[in-house]
Amino acid sequence: MSTDHPEPTGAMTTTVQVIAGPKPLKKLKPARKQVKPGQVEKKEAPQTGQVYNIWYNKWAGGDREDSYSNKTKSQTRCNIRKDAGLTRANTTGMKYYCLFFARGCCPYGWECEYLHMLPDAAVVLPDNSKDCFARDKFADYRDDMGGVGSFQRQNRTLYIGRIKETGTGPETEEVVKRHFKEWGDIEKIRVLQYRSVAFVTYVNELSAQFAKESMACQSLDNDEILNVRWATEDPNPTSKISEQQRLEEIGQKAIQERMDPRIIDAIRSVKALEDGVELNDGEVFEGQGEMDEEGDEEDQSRGAKRRRLEMEGDSPDDDMDEPPSSRLRQQDQQQQQTTPSNPLGLLSADTLESLKYFAEIQKRNGTGRPLAPPPCAKSGSVAPPQPTGLGLADYASDDED
Repeated sequence: MSTDHPEPTGAMTTTVQVIAGPKPLKKLKPARKQVKPGQVEKKEAPQTGQVYNIWYNKWAGGDREDSYSNKTKSQTRCNIRKDAGLTRANTTGMKYYCLFFARGCCPYGWECEYLHMLPDAAVVLPDNSKDCFARDKFADYRDDMGGVGSFQRQNRTLYIGRIKETGTGPETEEVVKRHFKEWGDIEKIRVLQYRSVAFVTYVNELSAQFAKESMACQSLDNDEILNVRWATEDPNPTSKISEQQRLEEIGQKAIQERMDPRIIDAIRSVKALEDGVELNDGEVFEGQGEMDEEGDEEDQSRGAKRRRLEMEGDSPDDDMDEPPSSRLRQQDQQQQQTTPSNPLGLLSADTLESLKYFAEIQKRNGTGRPLAPPPCAKSGSVAPPQPTGLGLADYASDDED
C-alpha cells in the first residue's frame, strides 16, 4: 500500500480549491452522550501472527495489516450537529479534544474532561509534540503512514484508499467532498480515477488529525471500508515551494504577534537614524526609509566632499544661489581632473587624501613644525627644530663627521 502522491498514468485527476467546512454552531448546548456504557462491542482482528509488534499494535508474521479481511467497519460515527456541545473542559481550560468523541463513542457527554467540538484554527496547542488528542507524536512516520504522525513535518493531507467508484471522476470527487468537509475547511481534493484513491488537503493541520480518526474504517456511499492514512510528502516542486512560503509567512506572523511593540518602535527608530530619516512622534515617514545603494553612495560622496571643503576653508553654504546639482557636478569634474585614476606610488589615492587631511588638521591645531623657528633668547642663534612624532628623519650615528 502506497500513500504517496503518484503521478496519474491514464487516470483523471481533479482538484477543488478552498472548500468551506460546516458553519459554526451559534449556541452550544451541553454535549450529549454518544453511546451508553458497554454498548460498543470491542472486536479484535483474528490473531494470524506469532510476534506482537508494539509499534504497529498488532501481531506480526501473518497476514498483511491492510488486508481487506482484517478490516472491520466502525460501529459508530461522530455527528457534529448532534454531538458537539459543552463539557467540563470548557470550564477547566483544557485545549485538547476527545478521541472517542471523534470516533463517535464517548459515553461521558458533558462530563467528559476533553472538548467535544471541532478543532479551532485560532487555538494554539500548549505542546507541538502532541496532536489535538494529546497523544505524543514520533520523530518518523510508520511504514504504513498510520498512527499519530510525526512532529518534524506539518502534515495536512490525508490518503484515502479503497473508495468504491460507481461513477465518473467528478461524481467520486463530489462524494469525497461531501463526507470530508464535515471536519473542517478543505484546501483541495485530488481524486485518482480508476485507482480508488483520493488525497484530501485541509487548511488546518488539526482538522486533518480530527478527520483521520473520524473517517477511519468508515464508509462513503457504497458500504466500503476506507483506509485513511497520512500522505507522504508531495514530490511536486511547485507544491514544495508553496508549502515553504506558507510556513515562512506563518512564522513571520507569529514572531510579529509575540514581539513587544516597544521593541518594534526602537528598531524602527534605529533604522530611521541610520538612513537619515526624520521621525515624527516616534514614527517613520512612509517611503523615506527605503534607500537604495545609489542613494547610500551619493550620501557618502557628499560627506567626503563636505569634509574637503571645510578643510580648504570654504563653507558649503557660500554658493546657496547655485543649484546643488550643478555644484556637485563641478566638484566631480574638479576631482576627476586633480585626482589621477591610476596612482603610480605605493599609496592609493584614498590614503594620500587621508594623509593630506590629517596634515591640515595638525597645521590648524599648531601641532606641526613651525615654518620659521624663533631665535634662542641667550645666544641669538637659530634653535634647531624640535623633533615631532617618531623623529625618524633626525636619526644619525655619533661617529659621522
